[in-house]
Amino acid sequence: MSDVKRTGKRAEKAKETRRRILAAASELFVRDGYGATNLQDVADKAGVAVQTIYFVFGNKRALLKELVDVTIVGDDEPVATMDRPWYAAALAAGTAQEMVRAYVAGTTSVLERVAPIGKVLEAAVASDPEVAALWPHDVDPRYVVHRRAAETLAGKPGARAETPVEEAADLLYGLLSPELYLLFVRERGWSRERWERWAGETLGARLCSPEGAS
Repeated sequence: MSDVKRTGKRAEKAKETRRRILAAASELFVRDGYGATNLQDVADKAGVAVQTIYFVFGNKRALLKELVDVTIVGDDEPVATMDRPWYAAALAAGTAQEMVRAYVAGTTSVLERVAPIGKVLEAAVASDPEVAALWPHDVDPRYVVHRRAAETLAGKPGARAETPVEEAADLLYGLLSPELYLLFVRERGWSRERWERWAGETLGARLCSPEGAS
């Protein structure tokens, strides 16, 4: 076997091990809580030695950060949300209403993944202040994503001209939040379809002109 093939197989095996560890951590953190889960639990669930987790991630906090980051984008590829195909396609929509529909659909897929981990992160920050230091505090990445969408939306045919970009960004940030998604879907039992329809209609009414929102 050539050195290239060996290197490729090792790299793929390493990625698969990383995925197993992240999947195990996700299940245990959501089910039992961040504080109650130790790395030996994660190792047993993933079928690896605990030393492997230390080697791959460093510590429990770093494992949580990687899990949150991977959950947001949906895979372990180093591609930011704003470079993802769904995001680019939504922002490329021809009209404001089309963009709102596509953007809500794409964001809802993210919320389905992120909302449960978001609760884990809240509890982790409450129990371990050093967890919060893993993310920058000068800017909210989620707001940055919505702000760019709001700026793009403002230039679309059918956008409500009297709605400032700042307000549009705030509406996207607030209505498409993990907290609100969990409130309706987890606590009130709404289906994904009902949530997506409501979010799209609510945002469309505020961000699109009456003619464009029809």
